Amino acid sequence: MTKPRPIGLLSTNTHSVLSSPQRQLLVYLSPCKNYRSRSLCRRRSALSFNWVFCEALSHSAALSSASLLPSRKFLSEPRMVWPYAIKGRKRKKENYDKEEIEQHIKEEEATKKVRTASVTLDEEKAEEVVHELGGIPIVPSDQNNKARVIFILEKASLEVAKVGKSYQLLNSDDHANFLRRNNRNPADYRPDIAHQAILAILDSPLNKSGRLQALYVRTEKGVLFEVKPHVRIPRTYKRFSGIMLQLLQKLSITAVGKREKLLRVIKNPVTQYLPINSRKIGFSYSSDKLVDMRDYVAAVNNDVNLVFVVGAMAHGKIDKEYVDDFIAVSGYPLSAACCISRICGALEEKWKIL
Repeated sequence: MTKPRPIGLLSTNTHSVLSSPQRQLLVYLSPCKNYRSRSLCRRRSALSFNWVFCEALSHSAALSSASLLPSRKFLSEPRMVWPYAIKGRKRKKENYDKEEIEQHIKEEEATKKVRTASVTLDEEKAEEVVHELGGIPIVPSDQNNKARVIFILEKASLEVAKVGKSYQLLNSDDHANFLRRNNRNPADYRPDIAHQAILAILDSPLNKSGRLQALYVRTEKGVLFEVKPHVRIPRTYKRFSGIMLQLLQKLSITAVGKREKLLRVIKNPVTQYLPINSRKIGFSYSSDKLVDMRDYVAAVNNDVNLVFVVGAMAHGKIDKEYVDDFIAVSGYPLSAACCISRICGALEEKWKIL
């Protein structure tokens, strides 16, 4: 914003009447961009400025008419000068009364209590209505009568370590040098095996038909966590590693906008979460019992809940502590995802899930 200029005494047509020395004098006395001339104009009052200008014009011989001189009434009136600075005063903060604030908080708390009381009353009324309808039998759901399956992934290589300035999920591709510096074998750190196995279970028609009861994963360090059957695990490994890192640090992952925990770390041992009438079956290439998975599953009664224990590590075999039967499904070593696909295919054929 430009500053206001002082009001001139002569009109714009005056420049045509004045001679060159008079114009120079006019330029000298008028405010300009120069700092020294501007400070001069600030120090002078409007009256003194007008008189100096009139004296200069009166001594000039080029002025032919006296009508160019300003009148006494004009000179006696105060004129605009250049101000030093116009600083606006800061607005003071409004001081609210503490009593009003406390009263407002109390009113909000009272409204919250009324809302919670109304919600509890509605719930009680709904329960009373349900108890009143005693003559109408409740139809049991089909899923409660159906036999369901539980998968346990053992020895998953999911380990978190501080690499540089951040915590990361260790894998053989990105942290080979870090693992060698700490005297560890990079070939043992394969979290992608657990990722592929979890995807093979959750993406199967067996899970989508509602026959998967639970999925448990136990890491090589002994950390046990549960994966809900309706969880959608990320397809890319980068996002999967981010979720596993968050799970192992915060011990749970909740759904967006809900309180339901989709993944949560639970206490060992895993046997306390298994049903009583369950048959625990372990898989390993080193087992002497080689079976056809379709015939093996067809021989099991529908009343028995099947628990399949599959290893999610690169090398080695699972422990036989809580396993009832230890079998091999192929004469060749298979990956965890391939073994799980054979299990799911046999169960889908038995229960006619297309």
